[in-house]
Amino acid sequence: MRGDRPLLLISESGEGDADRSTDLIDHLVDAYTVVTYDRRGLSRSLLDAPERGATLAEHADDVHRLLAPLTDTPALMLGCSLGAVIGLHLAVRHPEQISALIAHEPVAPRLLPADERTRHEHELAELQDLYRPEGPASTIQRWQTLRLRSDRAQTLSFLGRHAECEAECAAVARAAAQGREPETVAVEAAARNGQIYALNAQGRHAEAEALARDALAPRGVRDRITLALRLGLARSLNGQARYEEALAEAKQIGRLRRIMPEEHRHPETGAVELAVATALLGLGRATEARTEAAAAHTACLGAFGPGHHRTAEARALLDRIDGA
Repeated sequence: MRGDRPLLLISESGEGDADRSTDLIDHLVDAYTVVTYDRRGLSRSLLDAPERGATLAEHADDVHRLLAPLTDTPALMLGCSLGAVIGLHLAVRHPEQISALIAHEPVAPRLLPADERTRHEHELAELQDLYRPEGPASTIQRWQTLRLRSDRAQTLSFLGRHAECEAECAAVARAAAQGREPETVAVEAAARNGQIYALNAQGRHAEAEALARDALAPRGVRDRITLALRLGLARSLNGQARYEEALAEAKQIGRLRRIMPEEHRHPETGAVELAVATALLGLGRATEARTEAAAAHTACLGAFGPGHHRTAEARALLDRIDGA
């Protein structure tokens, strides 16, 4: 608990304990009294019966009991992922304790439309099976666990936690490289892609280039990961002001993307146009660059919405071009 302003409780995501919010708190203590905690069964908060686990109702009741002695007035609450669901439960059970809840990406499939709800509930059931002792064979469990680690690590970059993403993706890639199954090979490539993105985000473009070329060398398939790796290569070239090379690479990627199935093209919507626009701007061709950046922004708005990191990147590039 830090600060002496209006009380703000932070409930972190599934693996996040009180220490997970340390960097965030530094930016909040001038305006709030920030409270964090170790959720029941996590880190320093031990369970008397670990085999039973804890229910959402118990987690919400824990927050209710935590807040009760700290404040007589409704508190603010930030909940992330699982923490957001706990906040929603608390708001229903004890609405008098919460003045405002920021529910960031709640894991709440039952609030989704029927078709999406069914798909997400099936995914959650698979995860539960995966982590039960009597679950799938160890080989399957291994690559699925690595895939989950890779996916989680790559979300860290979208939160600005690029160094953490780089380290975890590197660890996942090393672990996956020990297997020869097609699934682990795919996980290794995906993790390398996340590592390349994080290196570029940290300005370490030469390292990103070397890693991208190394990851692309053995790949003879035209799939989503190959597309993403080549985009990482183009970004690394732009980052080193090698704009002619970046432009040539981006144009080749564009041709590759056009012949790929929609399910492979969609995740990289706007990315080729951004790479082209950045290269063109570096070459002094601002009018052409603005056309490409505007196309990227429009495509990303339609595909992902205004809050997506790539939409924001396209908007920032447009502002940069207009400002110049």
